[in-house]
Amino acid sequence: MSDFDGRAFARTLATGPGVYVMRDEQGKVLYVGKARNLRRRVASYFDGRDKGPRINLMVRGIASAEVSLTRTEAEALLLENEWIKAHKPRFNINLRDDKTYPWIRLDTSHQYPRIGFYRGSRREPGRYFGPYSSAGAVRESLNQIYRLLGLRQCRDSVFANRSRPCLQYQINRCSAPCVGYISQDDYARDVEAAVDFLKGRNSAVIEHLSERMRQASQALEFEKAAALRDHIQALQGVRSTQYVKATVDSLDVIGLQVAGGQAAVQVVEFRHGRNLGGRCFFPSNLHGETDASAILSAFLGQYYAQRTAPSEIILSSEPAEAELWQKALSERRDARVRLAWNVRSDRAQWLKLAETNAADALRRRLSERDQIGRGLSELAALIDLPSPPSHIECFDISHISGNQTVGSCVVFGDEGARRKHYRQFNIEDIEPGDDYAAMEQVLKRRYARVLDNAEEIPDLVVIDGGKGQTARARQVLDDLGLDTIPVLGVAKGPGRKPGHETFILGDRQVRPGPHHPASHLVQQIRDEAHRFAISAHRRRRQKQVQSSPLERIPGIGPKRRQKLLEHFGGLQGLSRASVDELSRLPGISRTLAERIAQDLQD
Repeated sequence: MSDFDGRAFARTLATGPGVYVMRDEQGKVLYVGKARNLRRRVASYFDGRDKGPRINLMVRGIASAEVSLTRTEAEALLLENEWIKAHKPRFNINLRDDKTYPWIRLDTSHQYPRIGFYRGSRREPGRYFGPYSSAGAVRESLNQIYRLLGLRQCRDSVFANRSRPCLQYQINRCSAPCVGYISQDDYARDVEAAVDFLKGRNSAVIEHLSERMRQASQALEFEKAAALRDHIQALQGVRSTQYVKATVDSLDVIGLQVAGGQAAVQVVEFRHGRNLGGRCFFPSNLHGETDASAILSAFLGQYYAQRTAPSEIILSSEPAEAELWQKALSERRDARVRLAWNVRSDRAQWLKLAETNAADALRRRLSERDQIGRGLSELAALIDLPSPPSHIECFDISHISGNQTVGSCVVFGDEGARRKHYRQFNIEDIEPGDDYAAMEQVLKRRYARVLDNAEEIPDLVVIDGGKGQTARARQVLDDLGLDTIPVLGVAKGPGRKPGHETFILGDRQVRPGPHHPASHLVQQIRDEAHRFAISAHRRRRQKQVQSSPLERIPGIGPKRRQKLLEHFGGLQGLSRASVDELSRLPGISRTLAERIAQDLQD
């Protein structure tokens, strides 16, 4: 119990609207809430009445509190959910969606604009379309644009150095502007058609394609005209299957299902008459909360904290403070947002579909959780742990002939994989192929950081390796003062058959067999570490293959690199340039020219 005097703190507060934050002794945020009357709302936590197990536990941990005043209650509602999204408090219902949403970006800085997948801040110049609920919806739209209109997808550096069309042109997914196969004016019209397509103006796109088909026919390019005809028919088919009533500009359908102490929320998006697909979310920190209205209210705030709400949102039931949410979302959108839950006709069918998907996703998640829980219990019994581990970290090493060695760390808990906690380690300064030294470096870096940042220490460390790897891992943890963490080695069985591995724990060896639940769980964790390590190794190897020799030269940044390549027509021309030719380029000194020439010759 902390010494925080909540009643005295509440007496100092204003009586207007705002947001309050409760923190524990370490300064971590326990809870974020909003209030129409801050003084009254904060005081209610400390009036001695029973608030239920979740709030009672939270109140006992409060060591400090702070508030932020707002002009209106709607502003407080939006600010509350922005802070929940930022701090992920333990006692708030959290969306657990740490990814940035995907967009489609049209780079307007180039005379032949590139269109492609984008995720991140929208600081780069260009036109952005989205955000989309899933990467799959983005790629589906882009694939149709490439196939229908042939806009380029290559980077500027590739575009500037092409002497003949690439494979995308050969498979009719690019019009090859890099080698002048399409004029700038015609390409610009295709770009505008792509914009119309993304805005749902399929009729305008069909008119554009029809005009191109007519021009191809007049030029006696009958194969091209036939391909355009097929594109038009395909687009008409898409329009007929995905079109929503013209009166709906944008619409989200949100279905909620709650069972087994967990919740699933399915969101289906319609934009400009097109169904962009759906995505399922699993809010956490429910703490026994089963009230659909409270869960939907929390979901609305966090889901629309980083995106503009559509003109209409259909929900499976009425959310808490529905009128206030409607007002707040409308203010942020600068246009009316309508919330609806008792719907009929087509909307009722869309809502039923969203609820069915949410129920199916929740069923699979609960089944997976039960399997993981059983596996953890059986593993604890098998290797004599005092209790089932709730935080497991597994390590693996990946390389080819000792080159580009990468270490992986994957994290599993009661709920399964915790992907946001995965870590990748690029291994340097070891003898190529020395897996023991690689594992030692990974573990030292990982747990030195854990100790420095006071992060959560795992209940079990799993090593993909035999006695030698396990002993080296044990030594590293002992040296760091983490000798209480058990280390489990997983040695491959005869013929490397899955399920026949040997578990190594100190001097003990256990072979649970292919049908043991603990064996299934450890296989899943080990395979995930292996997959993550291989993926990281491939990315590192690909980056090395694609990197330019200019990148390793001090004093050559992206702008100078681009200027050099454009001036000399690519890397081959640059490597043949003399020091005098290099130094005549603005911004390249004699010393830098000599360094460039020397490095490229080496």
